[in-house]
Amino acid sequence: MTVGNTPLKNLTAHKQYSDMADTPSASNTRVDLYPTRLATAPASLTQARRDDVVKGRALPGPLSQAQLDEFERKGYLFIPDLIHGDELDALRDEIESLMSNDAYREREFSITEPESQEIRSLFAVHHLSSRLGALANDERLAGAARQIIGDDPYVHQSRINYKPGFAGKGFNWHSDFETWHAEDGMPNMHAVSASLILTDNHEFNGPLMLIPGSHKAFVPCLGETPEDNHKSSLKAQEVGVPSPEALRHMVDQYGIEAPKGRAGGLLLFDCNTLHASNANLSPDPRSNVFFVFNRPDNRCGAPFAAPKQRPAFLAHGPDQPWQPGV
Repeated sequence: MTVGNTPLKNLTAHKQYSDMADTPSASNTRVDLYPTRLATAPASLTQARRDDVVKGRALPGPLSQAQLDEFERKGYLFIPDLIHGDELDALRDEIESLMSNDAYREREFSITEPESQEIRSLFAVHHLSSRLGALANDERLAGAARQIIGDDPYVHQSRINYKPGFAGKGFNWHSDFETWHAEDGMPNMHAVSASLILTDNHEFNGPLMLIPGSHKAFVPCLGETPEDNHKSSLKAQEVGVPSPEALRHMVDQYGIEAPKGRAGGLLLFDCNTLHASNANLSPDPRSNVFFVFNRPDNRCGAPFAAPKQRPAFLAHGPDQPWQPGV
């Protein structure tokens, strides 16, 4: 296979909304359906999810109904060996070139390890690289997102994650949607993440851990969002983290899973699935390229629980150009 370039310009051609609360509202009023960053503990550890999980079952795309069933049930789906051979080699070369580019070091969109200057994450990579821009539009990724969210998607966020051997730090438990809702102003759970693994993932190099089924309920978090929280949270998240009681409740109910496999596999997971990763104490690095696909009618607005929106390199709009330094 080769990386196709399937432009996603017609944002209404494949739309299929469900009969639940994920239908677009005729009102311009934004209602906070998922309050978080609370001053006091809520009456319940979780609240019911108001949005369907899979919204585009009848739409064209690469996923089978059985795969959509698994995603609906677990909140994630791992597809092994999606790419391989020359295509995988070319992507790895591209990633290495981007991560070693000195012009990106110490830039706002470049995140280094807390105790070193080695780049750990590089954001807005579909704008930095035409190859990764094509990958973001590839039907194997964007088509799968279409089937899940119910419309042709746009990229809300993209990044490369790199966890070096012996030194890669872990990341705390969190729901991405909680952050995007609180700090980016994403209204509803109409987004899905696609993580293409570029190195073998095994139990020793800090693979992503997920709580299967946790996407079915929203976990409100405590604590006010500090000004410019992203400057510290991208290195080590402390705000927007579920309480130990909520995490124990979720793990007791659903357990923890860590999809593992060879380089070239694709992990799709719901925006509300709780996930985390341990430190990498093995000699083997772990890296992936990561795209967040959002539905156009679910574009971000004013943050629901932060003083201001995060920078554009973290939260793109459907028609929002971005360049380094902008």
